[in-house]
Amino acid sequence: MRHFVTSIDRPTLLATLLLLLAIAQPSHGAEGFFVPQASYLTVTAGTDARPAQLMDSADWQPLEGRSPNFGYIEDTLWLRFPVPERRSLNLLEISYAHLDQVRFFLVQDGTVVSSVTTGDAFPFQQRPILHRHFLFPFERTGKGGGYEILLEIQTSGAMQVPLTLWNDKSFFESSFIEDQVHAVYYGILITAIFFNLFVFVALRERVYLLYVLSTLGYLLLIGTLNGITFQALWPASPEVQNRAMLLSIPTALVFTLWFSRSFLNLEKTSPALERTVTLAIVINSAAALATFMTDYSTAIRLVVAISIPSSLLLTVLGPQQWLRGNRQAVYYTAAWGALTLGSAITAANKYGFLPNNFLTVYGMQIGSALQAVLLAMAMAVRMFQERQDKVEAREAELRAMAARRSAELKLMDHALHNPLTGLPNRSSFEMTLNDLMMRSPEKRFGVTVIHLNNLDSVTKTLGHRNSDQILELASKHYNAVVRDLPGAISAEQTDERSYYLTSLDPQTFAFVVNADIAEAAARSVVKALEDIRYPVDYLGMQVPLDARLGVAIFPDHGLDANTLIRRAVIAEGTERALERGMAYYKPSRDSFSADRLTIVSELRQALIDNRLALYLQPKVSLATGAVVGLEALIRWPEKQSQIRPDELVVLAEQTGLIKPLTRWVLEQALTMRSRLLEHGWSLGLSVNISPNNLREPDFPLHVQRLMSSFHQHRDSITFEVTETSMMQDPANSLTALKQLNDSGIPVSIDDFGSGYSSLSYIKQLPASEIKIDRSLVSDLVTRAEDRVIVQTTIDMCHSLGYKVVAEGVEDETTAGLLRGMGCDMIQGFLLTPPLPFEAMLDWLSHSDSQQQRLG
Repeated sequence: MRHFVTSIDRPTLLATLLLLLAIAQPSHGAEGFFVPQASYLTVTAGTDARPAQLMDSADWQPLEGRSPNFGYIEDTLWLRFPVPERRSLNLLEISYAHLDQVRFFLVQDGTVVSSVTTGDAFPFQQRPILHRHFLFPFERTGKGGGYEILLEIQTSGAMQVPLTLWNDKSFFESSFIEDQVHAVYYGILITAIFFNLFVFVALRERVYLLYVLSTLGYLLLIGTLNGITFQALWPASPEVQNRAMLLSIPTALVFTLWFSRSFLNLEKTSPALERTVTLAIVINSAAALATFMTDYSTAIRLVVAISIPSSLLLTVLGPQQWLRGNRQAVYYTAAWGALTLGSAITAANKYGFLPNNFLTVYGMQIGSALQAVLLAMAMAVRMFQERQDKVEAREAELRAMAARRSAELKLMDHALHNPLTGLPNRSSFEMTLNDLMMRSPEKRFGVTVIHLNNLDSVTKTLGHRNSDQILELASKHYNAVVRDLPGAISAEQTDERSYYLTSLDPQTFAFVVNADIAEAAARSVVKALEDIRYPVDYLGMQVPLDARLGVAIFPDHGLDANTLIRRAVIAEGTERALERGMAYYKPSRDSFSADRLTIVSELRQALIDNRLALYLQPKVSLATGAVVGLEALIRWPEKQSQIRPDELVVLAEQTGLIKPLTRWVLEQALTMRSRLLEHGWSLGLSVNISPNNLREPDFPLHVQRLMSSFHQHRDSITFEVTETSMMQDPANSLTALKQLNDSGIPVSIDDFGSGYSSLSYIKQLPASEIKIDRSLVSDLVTRAEDRVIVQTTIDMCHSLGYKVVAEGVEDETTAGLLRGMGCDMIQGFLLTPPLPFEAMLDWLSHSDSQQQRLG
């Protein structure tokens, strides 16, 4: 709004408007038009009077002024004036648009030679010339003389008959200029209306809508007074024009009063004046309703009469509020003063108190133009002031919020830090650790605790005060050591603080590292361990604190901060930590898990008692539909409802049972294949190998010895190693797999696509088969992106010379898609779930029908 107001040079604009209006006004004696000196005669309404009779009447009286204005009269007015002989004038203009009926007579030597009847009680199209004023063209033949014009005028409104004789060319040139002036005037009001309407839509403040309605009311009022609405909006409906004239005045005043009440905030600043304005709104509304119940003459007098005190009230509001210190009243006073003065001049002109001239004819237009500009300035000032007030209030609110926030941060800081060392406490560490695991679930993190086992002895020897100072020195030293540790992750990093160490309790610290980075820098870890275990120098004394470290790995040892911290503490308390100063968490050493101890004991006994079982699941060629191999899967029948097969393997890995378990599986698989051969099934058998097995130094040798005992199964037993497990220790895994391959053990990469292995590493493996993980196969029908990945994987693997097996195939549609992609084999519930040996023999006996179904 400020930009809109300040972007208009208001004095220049108004001066231009007034100058154009002045130019448009005809002046007596100027070339091209002439203001005649007329005589008038009034006849009682309803009297039958003919032009010939009236021409001879002796009751004609000369007009005192040059622009007849009789106010509100009910009689019929007759006017007569001669047409100058030496002027090329051929057009009569009556520049007042609200006359019900006008009869024009051109008289030559006492004889009427032409006549025209029009008025605003007739459709606009019936006018001789379609113009907002009444225009009557006439022609003189040139023969004879004594031309006169006789007018008969009847109206229920104000009897004004401003007369001008024009040369038609001069009139339209002058009219064009005046129309431009009106266009500028209407443009000002329309611009103000739309701009403030936009502001209302943006801010939803009622005062802007009221301003729009008020300005719109005056726009319609001026347009109706000038006859523009009749010409442009409803030319075929004179009754609508008359009704618009009656309603536009009270409507404009109602919205103006309503706007003033809201703009000046009278409800708070002056309740008594607010009630007066409300009463004026009610009176003007009643006057608008009364126009439907009375004749036009009475109605127009009523609304004009009420408009005068209403305008005066609007004029009084500004100074009264200005004196009371209302800042909004300054512009308001000037705005409504100009409009009220212009309206009063126009109203007095309509009553006949003032003659027709530039100010009386255009008083309301000039006043409303000034009002629109000044009120636009007032609205801009209001918006600016409100914005300033809001900014100041917001700044005060922000200062209060900042102070409150500062206090809250101090309380939070105390709640999340150790009061002695200033380090983040257990709550802070748990939040940091949980957030870290949530943001990077694919990474491995090592949670390490440092427990000062000798601190109690130090406290008893030197006292609590010295013990506290030693603890502060130790915390700074440990924080510096951990900061330089490869893979160390900051617990709190600000401009003032750089903490990698946290305080779990008075004698226990903790930190977190990227496990992969730390494990790859073994020398740095050993050096850090030595620095942490070194005694603290305090007042010349070497104070031994006997620091021990325990480590738990995410996600291997836990998926939440509480579990990882607890298991790191358990590791710190083991004999291994006592011997070496640091220990990793091992479930087998976790004597605090009774269920785990029980299940581990039962698993060990089940191995001894041979109570585990191998189930078989077939692999089928998509090209021929024939069974081409079987996969041996471990099961614990008596614990099937308590522990899943994958959990069984994890438990064996964590408790150290994976070594005997894998050896048992290998022996059982070789025995099972011998039995298959006895039944006539020469099928290859796949066995899953744990990454722990690949790290066993003697595992390749054990396999070689085992295969020597079962030489008939050479190249028929395939080891399946998961993609993820190989990436835990790529170098050792690659060495072990090459040794196994040299022993005649083919390798299959299981769960391909579930990890993040490097293709450069995969192509080095001595593998002959790739098994696509079931996570990519299960949604193959519905997910286009999975189809793209699987197709790309199949093409890539074929290029590298691998056979491709799709795991987890459960329906014919998926099998058909894989066949179209060129996949070699499938495995899944579409064929059969894993079955015990005898059940698998039965299934194989029906494999011919199965082959027919898939072929």
